[in-house]
Amino acid sequence: MINNTTRWLIVMLLFVATGLSFLDRQVLSIAIIKIQEELSITDVEYGMVNTSFLISYAVMFTLGGWLIDKVGGKTGLALSVGVWSIANCLHGLVANVTQLIAFRFLLGVGEGGCFPGAAKTVYEWFDKKERAMANGIAIGGAAIGAVIAPPLTIWLADLYGWRGGFFIPGAIGLVWVAVWLLIPWKKEKSQKIDKVIPAPSKPNAVPFGMLLKNKEVWVFIAIRFLLDPVFYFLMFWIPKYLSEVRSVSFERIGNLFWIPFLALGVANIIGGWLSDRLIKHNFSIDKARKSIMGVAAALTLVAPMIEWVDSVEVAIALMSVFMFAHGFWITNYITAISDMFGQRATSSVVGLSGTAGAVAGLLLNPLMGLIIQNYSYRPLWIASGMLYPLAFLLLILAIPRIKAIYGEESLVVEPIALK
Repeated sequence: MINNTTRWLIVMLLFVATGLSFLDRQVLSIAIIKIQEELSITDVEYGMVNTSFLISYAVMFTLGGWLIDKVGGKTGLALSVGVWSIANCLHGLVANVTQLIAFRFLLGVGEGGCFPGAAKTVYEWFDKKERAMANGIAIGGAAIGAVIAPPLTIWLADLYGWRGGFFIPGAIGLVWVAVWLLIPWKKEKSQKIDKVIPAPSKPNAVPFGMLLKNKEVWVFIAIRFLLDPVFYFLMFWIPKYLSEVRSVSFERIGNLFWIPFLALGVANIIGGWLSDRLIKHNFSIDKARKSIMGVAAALTLVAPMIEWVDSVEVAIALMSVFMFAHGFWITNYITAISDMFGQRATSSVVGLSGTAGAVAGLLLNPLMGLIIQNYSYRPLWIASGMLYPLAFLLLILAIPRIKAIYGEESLVVEPIALK
């Protein structure tokens, strides 16, 4: 029997990895104030720095997912976290904007494999009755990383300067890689017989050409293309919205902005747990995943109300409900991909869809700025409330039943009974 301690240790390490991925990418947004003073970097050059990350991140979401399907979760994630942790440390050595652009590009190269690798690793270790909860914990680290990044970066900068804000999280990532590589992978003692049971042979990854001929793959890509710009809107524009529309001070924004992301992290875990509970109560995989995603889509309808409420606190509460709904949605969305595409293609499909979302965010963020500048935030809040129900409708019409396509059941070794 696979040792439960080992399996849940792996999940907690995934939680830390996704947390580091969000923390490491957000350090620059806080440290840039000091960096611009010291290195005389203009706002236009800072925009180029951010674009370099988004380009490599979008490309590597797909390439990283494909590579991880070929080499497996253990090796793939070690490479991914190792590359972005080295890149983060290199940020602390920059002397000019050219170096910052290059190191930011390298950060995106590493981080692109994080979520595809996490999804594949969960599939390797957990069956359908525990998979959603494990995915929820694994990806929930990202939200917690977003919560702790601002105060941690400011604290480290006060102690060691802005360069320390890059060195220390980068070093933690390299320690993570060492711990990750020490974990025994899929060879555990049976509790029934005293011998080591090796893992089954690793199946070949599904070729990209075959995946791209699959209708269901394009449905998941389309859903991510629709919805990721909404998430980027919430990540990038809430502070400006609170300042410009709600007249909230800079200091108070720091006290409020973390609350919706905490709701997201909690929802990642609860959404996975609820989905798994439904399966344990004899719901089909299709019904369990879609039930939670349907609830999530309904909850996002609160978004337009944010524009009309008077109280800042109520607006933050509604944003938190929206992010809670997103946590329900994204956990079951990724789990549904693993349910359908299994060991051979989960990481690739998560990667393809993630690339689509990153490209959509890259394309639509300037349009968001144009709408806000020339009109208001109102159309964006209305769109945010409409797009999740639209995506859910697309899901249930285009994929009538979530079922295995390339997926075999989890390769977790079951106990062998003596006769």
